[in-house]
Amino acid sequence: MKPPARLIAVVAAVGVVGFLGWKLLGPDAHRPHRLSGYVEGETLYVGASNAGLVSTVAVQRGDRVKVGQPLFALDAAQLTAARDQAAAQVAIATAQLRDAEKGQRPQELAVFDAERAAAEAQVRQAQADYNRIAPLVKKGIYAPARLDQVKAALDTARANAAAVARRKAVGTLGQRPDAVSAAQGAVASAREALAAAQDRLDQISPRAPKAARVQDVFYQPGEWAAANQPVVALLADDRVRLRFFVPEAEVARYRAGMAVRFSCDGCGPERTARINYVSPRSEFTPPVIYSREARQRLVFLVEARPDPGASLAPGQPVDVVPLEGER
Repeated sequence: MKPPARLIAVVAAVGVVGFLGWKLLGPDAHRPHRLSGYVEGETLYVGASNAGLVSTVAVQRGDRVKVGQPLFALDAAQLTAARDQAAAQVAIATAQLRDAEKGQRPQELAVFDAERAAAEAQVRQAQADYNRIAPLVKKGIYAPARLDQVKAALDTARANAAAVARRKAVGTLGQRPDAVSAAQGAVASAREALAAAQDRLDQISPRAPKAARVQDVFYQPGEWAAANQPVVALLADDRVRLRFFVPEAEVARYRAGMAVRFSCDGCGPERTARINYVSPRSEFTPPVIYSREARQRLVFLVEARPDPGASLAPGQPVDVVPLEGER
């Protein structure tokens, strides 16, 4: 027997009322609207520019590292020897430059002093001979030619003394300017070679460029790492982003520099992030967002940097509180 129409209408009405009551008073009734998103991280891969045997690994997966903290090191025997050789070349070039800038040694200058003393003695002797002969020539005791002889001897002694003095002055000078300039260039070249050798040595023992979390370690001590092959992967704090999706009708309220609040499972109280990018192009909700409400909706991608101290993992789902509050 068919149920009366009145009973069917009553049951339908009760079902509708129950459904509306559940929507209004159920567990999701007072839950504020959320924008779905996830955490994205840009991995920083750290390797060495040279190939070599891994000698030490100073970090492990999951460790926190500070700026400048050692990560790993390759065997440095060959590069250390090259650095030491370059340092020796700098010392040699510097010594040659100092030698070029100096005059002769004191012992060599002492020889000039002795020669000058002898020349001055000859000048005094020639002057005495001239002073003795000149009056006698005037008296006619000696011929004028005798005076010419002693005068020539005096001039020769004076010229010899002047030459000795000039040789000593030259001996106190360094090498010619061109030679000094060449020595300076050799020093500069040797220092550049030393800096390059030191740089190559530093590159085989990298340090953390930023504060980060060690995401992975690919090599262990004793293994051979190829040149430019990542040995450690870091997730830097400033490379973690929130990526969430804003409906087309609400995107105008989101601008770079604005702060948003978000939450995630196991993150504790709500945290804040600052928007750094709003996509100018719309798209349909990507498949990584499993919210039934957001499915097949035209949305805009928004990126935000979480405040320091938020320990987030890439791929972790997040719920972002819309700027307009509850809906």
